[in-house]
Amino acid sequence: MNEIEAIRQRHSVRNYLDKKIEKEKVDRLNVLIDECNKAGNLHFQFIEDAGKTFNKLLNRVMGLGTAPSVIACVGKDDETLDERVGYFGEKIVLAAQNLGLNTCWAGTFNRKNIAAKINDGERLAIVIAIGYGQNPGKEHKSKKFEEVTVINGDRTDAFDKGVEMALLAPTAINQQKFEIVLNADGTVTFTDKGGTLSRIDLGIVKYHYEVGSRSVTE
Repeated sequence: MNEIEAIRQRHSVRNYLDKKIEKEKVDRLNVLIDECNKAGNLHFQFIEDAGKTFNKLLNRVMGLGTAPSVIACVGKDDETLDERVGYFGEKIVLAAQNLGLNTCWAGTFNRKNIAAKINDGERLAIVIAIGYGQNPGKEHKSKKFEEVTVINGDRTDAFDKGVEMALLAPTAINQQKFEIVLNADGTVTFTDKGGTLSRIDLGIVKYHYEVGSRSVTE
């Protein structure tokens, strides 16, 4: 499965089987996490036992309390952290999908109970629940191409494919509050239109766009 296929197949999953992730898969995820940490100046951590990370009533009701493991999305706290977290976190999410695992970006969790190491100057932005889902999740309604784009230049297949994949990006409460602008010189600009966790969403959207755009030229 390539990343395009992973994007199409991956949906948020909130209910998980009581099954640990195999060591081989954990090791592969940790290799990628290390690579992302170096590339993105991040401090992501795979926590095998999610423990009581999702013990709040809301999480229990929504099912996240069944997630066996969690990825803590930590990094140096500056104005770029949330976007970096979204970009590199989604790379890990798609890799997990390729490994047969399911995931859910979770902004609501118990910060006091998560076994993450947060150094001075760092911030825990969000977590990713990960494990074997009781189901593969379901597709959500998406905005149309015209609703998220501004076209000031000549459209290309790479641009169109990038937007197609960006529209499949998971966003908080499915808000899709982003705009992709094709400039007259052919460059592309991404705009955050505000909302819950929208800067993280923008990083996810950018990664999806790059995957789609790159697939046309490879």
